[in-house]
Amino acid sequence: MYRPEIDVAHLAAVDVHVHVEVGHDGHTALPPDLAAAAAAYFRTDGTTPDLTSIAQFYRDRNMAAVVFTVDAETELGHPPIPSETVVEQAADHADVLVPFASVDPRRPDAVERASSLVLDHGARGFKLHPTVQGFDPSAEEFGPFWAALAGLGVPVLVHTGQTGIGAGTRGGRGLRLRYSNPMLLDDVAADHPDLTLIFAHPSVPWQDEAISIATHKTNVAIDLSGWRPKYFPPQLVRAADTVLKDRVLFGSDFPMIHPDRWLADFADLPVRDEVRPLVLRDNALRILDLSPKPQE
Repeated sequence: MYRPEIDVAHLAAVDVHVHVEVGHDGHTALPPDLAAAAAAYFRTDGTTPDLTSIAQFYRDRNMAAVVFTVDAETELGHPPIPSETVVEQAADHADVLVPFASVDPRRPDAVERASSLVLDHGARGFKLHPTVQGFDPSAEEFGPFWAALAGLGVPVLVHTGQTGIGAGTRGGRGLRLRYSNPMLLDDVAADHPDLTLIFAHPSVPWQDEAISIATHKTNVAIDLSGWRPKYFPPQLVRAADTVLKDRVLFGSDFPMIHPDRWLADFADLPVRDEVRPLVLRDNALRILDLSPKPQE
């Protein structure tokens, strides 16, 4: 059972978007063709560190990391790295890792599985990818699933915008970008006000929609992963520095984007000094419920 043991008082930053791409048995999160397409899109070397290596990587930097895989077996026909494994292995590195689970919403037992991952294993949140999982977040059939996640009281990190998975392939491997339009999550945020949604990535080409939803609904936050900050849309930088300063989070998308490179770019953004620790650390500690507890 995972329980966090993070020394938040001495923590430099929290990276809320880190992929576990290979399991302890060598099984990969994506089928080979999609993994290759993503590596080409992000211009990486295809390195896929395991969870133990990820833990040491962030420990060396005095940072914590939210780690997860994506369960998209129905859409991809590829068995996922089990979320149980991610959560259980993260328990061995509870000083630095915060495990999120992933559930394929199209599974008939999705609600039961989500509950078990939190209540029986200790998952601290969920990661969903509507395009890769092949589901419309606003569809009525997924209402019970969202209600179950809201009832569990943990945040849900949802991919929005363009994706490198399937990019550059014929027909995009059949994956539909429209499922990752953040406007489809506006219904979810409205219907479940107690559910904390984190929109993953600058939501290009729907950046303005994401900002609009987040400024309208306080149960919505935005992570800044998947893009180097020097390429951020200017309206996102302005929002992060002003109206959304309490709900914007540092995320890298490691191993696709290296956090050292992300942080170097972020240092050059026109963001006020008092806002930087909110984005890098404090907002995540609050949303992930990792803040130091009051002394008795």
